[in-house]
Amino acid sequence: MKYEWRKSEKSKYLPGREPATIVIPKYNFVTIEGEGDPNGPDFSERVEALYSISYAIRMMPKKGKTPEGYFEYTVYPLEGLWDLSEAGREKDRLDKSELIYKIMIRQPGFVTEEVLNIALEFASKKVSPKLLDGLRMEGIEDGLSVQMMHIGSYDDEKKSFDLMKDYIAYNGLKLKTMVHREIYLSDPRKSEPDKLKTVLRYMVE
Repeated sequence: MKYEWRKSEKSKYLPGREPATIVIPKYNFVTIEGEGDPNGPDFSERVEALYSISYAIRMMPKKGKTPEGYFEYTVYPLEGLWDLSEAGREKDRLDKSELIYKIMIRQPGFVTEEVLNIALEFASKKVSPKLLDGLRMEGIEDGLSVQMMHIGSYDDEKKSFDLMKDYIAYNGLKLKTMVHREIYLSDPRKSEPDKLKTVLRYMVE
C-alpha cells in the first residue's frame, strides 16, 4: 500500500487555521541553501533541483536500483526555513532581497547518503552541476513548535504570524529562533493567491 503523508501525518501537514503546539521529531531532508527574492530564477532553479532529486529517489526501482527498506510513497511537499540578513532585520519593511533560506523536501527513512548519491547520478542530466553540489542530506528536528495553516497570499502571512506570536505569549512560551518554517501545500503556478495553503511554524521553548 502506498504511504500517503496527507493521510498518515495530518497533524504535521494539515493543521487547523488557529495556532496550536506540536512536537516535531527529527526527520531526514534533502536541502539546498540560497538567498534573495524567492520570486527570482535562483529560487525556482533550487526548487526544481529538489524535486528532481526527490523524484529520482522515488523512481529508483524503475531504474533497476531498489534501496533497502524501500516502499511506495508520495513525495513530500516543499518546505523552507526563512531568515533575514542583519541589514534586512534593520529595515522597517520586509525586503525580500535580504532573505536567507534553506529549502528542502523530506525523505523517507530508507534514504541514506548512499541512496542520495545514486539519485544525484540519475538527476545529473536534468540539474546543473552547481546545484547538484549544493544538495545535502540533513537531519533536522524542529522539536516543540507552534504552527497553523495559512490560507492566502504569501504576502499576507504576517497576519497569521501575529496570531501565532499572541498564542506563544499567552501560553508562556518564547521563540527559540527568529527563523521560521513554511510548508507549501499548493502550487503557486496553479492556484489563485487567495487559495494558497501554507503551513507556518515557529520553533519555541
